[in-house]
Amino acid sequence: MSTPYPFTAIVGQDDLRLGLLLNAVSPAVGGVLVRGEKGTAKSTAVRALAALMPEVAVVPGCRFSCAPASPDPACPDGPHEDASGVSRAARTVELPVGASEDRLVGALDIERALAEGVKAFEPGLLAEAHRGILYVDEVNLLHDHLVDLLLDAAAMGASYVEREGVSVRHAARFLLVGTMNPEEGELRPQLLDRFGLTVEVAASRETDQRVEVVRRRLAYEDDPAAFAARWADEEAELRDRITAARALLSEVVLGDKALRQIAATCAAFEVDGMRADIVMARTATALAAWAGRTDVLAEDVRQAALLALPHRRRRNPFDAPGLDEDKLDDTLERNGGGDDEPEPDGPGDGGGGGGGGGGLPPQGDGPDTPPRPEDTADDTPGAPVPGQGGEQQPVRAGEPFRTKMLSVPGLGEGAAGRRSRARTAHGRTTGSRRPEGALTKLHLAATVLAAAPHQRARGRSGRGLVVRRDDLRQATREGREGNLVLFVVDASGSMAARQRMGAVKGAVLSLLMDAYQRRDKVGLVTFRGREAEVALPPTSSVDAAAARLESLPTGGRTPVAAGLLKAHDVLRVERLRDPSRRALLVVVTDGRATGGPDPVALAARAARLHAAEGTASVVVDCETGPVRLGLAAALAADLGGTAVTLDELRAESIAGLVKDVRGAGLGHTDRRVA
Repeated sequence: MSTPYPFTAIVGQDDLRLGLLLNAVSPAVGGVLVRGEKGTAKSTAVRALAALMPEVAVVPGCRFSCAPASPDPACPDGPHEDASGVSRAARTVELPVGASEDRLVGALDIERALAEGVKAFEPGLLAEAHRGILYVDEVNLLHDHLVDLLLDAAAMGASYVEREGVSVRHAARFLLVGTMNPEEGELRPQLLDRFGLTVEVAASRETDQRVEVVRRRLAYEDDPAAFAARWADEEAELRDRITAARALLSEVVLGDKALRQIAATCAAFEVDGMRADIVMARTATALAAWAGRTDVLAEDVRQAALLALPHRRRRNPFDAPGLDEDKLDDTLERNGGGDDEPEPDGPGDGGGGGGGGGGLPPQGDGPDTPPRPEDTADDTPGAPVPGQGGEQQPVRAGEPFRTKMLSVPGLGEGAAGRRSRARTAHGRTTGSRRPEGALTKLHLAATVLAAAPHQRARGRSGRGLVVRRDDLRQATREGREGNLVLFVVDASGSMAARQRMGAVKGAVLSLLMDAYQRRDKVGLVTFRGREAEVALPPTSSVDAAAARLESLPTGGRTPVAAGLLKAHDVLRVERLRDPSRRALLVVVTDGRATGGPDPVALAARAARLHAAEGTASVVVDCETGPVRLGLAAALAADLGGTAVTLDELRAESIAGLVKDVRGAGLGHTDRRVA
């Protein structure tokens, strides 16, 4: 077994360390989500925490880690009557992003269950993590059905495996720790709320601190055992402090004043539900115990808010997490009740090295927010930005709106999502087939029909059905898949008018919000001047796409062909990388191709490349004015898709018309809009 990197040897990252230590003191806090860029010691810190956790007493031989003093009465390995206990180290169980459902919850032998009535159950990772740490790296990339299982286990403290009338239940209470890079996509709100605390981490910009990080890491890699031995005393001291804080926790008093401050803070930041209040109360209590106190102070409440609220106050996926600390201080002061109490020395004073507590600068347009360039620049449509030559300033997106469902025609086999029809592991049953590999979803009726004709030949004499491996049938199911929505946006001078570009950005922003909810990947290609560029490669981070859209510069000629060719290259690479994920192309342009010889004909030829490959598409016609050339509609015809004018876009929304791609989808002889 490799020697883990010592927790006390981690340089900086005070918020990260405090969040993990508070959960070690009080597992009831509910776990921690670590958000940050790659290479910031997220995984290293989580794995190092296990060495600091107190040992747990378990029933010998129990695969479900039952406590000898209070064994689970429903334990599949039970009953455990008068069982003696043995101590072992707390486990850190890692859940891989690509894990199967059986690996997470456990596997049930369906063949033995049907033929013999035996619950032959092989425990999964949830059983292994019971009374320990369940660590999910890249938790934002976890498949939806695994997220659902985690939510159920976290809510009930137990895991259930139900298959064709056979049920197995076991306890599954664990400390949930997740790490993620926000650039790769956000987390579902339901799972986000299950994490008690969240911390933001980033690499230090101080030279001396970066030097120390490299020095310690190289020393550890040269001789892990010797490096760990040098930090053994600090590790033992920290382990003793955790044990002492755990013992003190039951004596900490959470007074009415602190409770009022907690409730007022949650109300002021408009968090949903009551979980935030409960988590803040538990965190403030743990902070007091960590500081060696038996009373909760205002500084504990403040630190608890900075750790427990940032990820709960988001109103939509494009809001940045964080808290307005001035507003927080004002709320605490107004609800302090006037009692004398020591004031915190600063935002990092959290009873044991908070270092900022996860707080971020105020978000949004407060009274002290400096004016943006677009707010102070000339209001003339298309006014140039100072210092940027002839380039026109970015225009704010219009107000987003709720969109209708959009989907790709046919039946796909892509990653699970919530958009287009697809054959999936979850959904309504549409048929059966012989299993390829391990059986996961039994089709009971088909299995019985396959076994029934052979019962006499197999010598059936009792009530049980004699089932062979060849009789088993796997259920085929139809659900929804996620798609790749690739936006190709015209950013030329002819699109730069404020009214036009603002409406276009508002529509695209609305579709991005819809893509976030339906678990799509998104990409953004822009074209202007003489060339096109990939503003955002295909990604699950729709908030990154929204940020690129907001800052999109405009100006110059209209190289439509270059934009379509760049999109063709992006889709070609994505088909090689993920051949099962189908794409929807959304082209936003007025169709007035300019630059080079015969630009309209070049655009038509580029469009027909997409048509030949069966890419579903829609064109948003942004042409305005009394004279309409109909070039965008002609481009849509070459793409084999459909077109919608900008006026129709404002009145009905693009999403309702993109939905009509199903009637105009390529690969169908009838391309009329439904």
